[in-house]
Amino acid sequence: MKFRSALLIVEDIEQSKQFYHDVLGLEIEADFGDNVVFAGGLALQTVKTWEDFIHMKENRIKFGNNIGELYFEVDNMEEFMNRLNKVENIHYVHPLKENPWVKGSLGFMIWTGISLK
Repeated sequence: MKFRSALLIVEDIEQSKQFYHDVLGLEIEADFGDNVVFAGGLALQTVKTWEDFIHMKENRIKFGNNIGELYFEVDNMEEFMNRLNKVENIHYVHPLKENPWVKGSLGFMIWTGISLK
């Protein structure tokens, strides 16, 4: 068996796609409209199509529950922070800090409604 992808459910596929591509620099491998696949094993799916796929009633999926994390590495943290500071509506879980297992880490949540300045 080989792991291929993690799937994130999003409310606004276009804004989410813009964030992961323009801010985080992920290359889009495939764009199917309601589903977008990025290089490196990340995919986005619209909440509506996900609810249909898993036969769940509308509005049962809740966002902002802090139950997962994605890890990315950057070569230049200062440059990344400058890019991130241009994005509105990011809620930080914690500020930039060092941990024993990583030189610098930053926790943030991305809500639907992000906009790039």
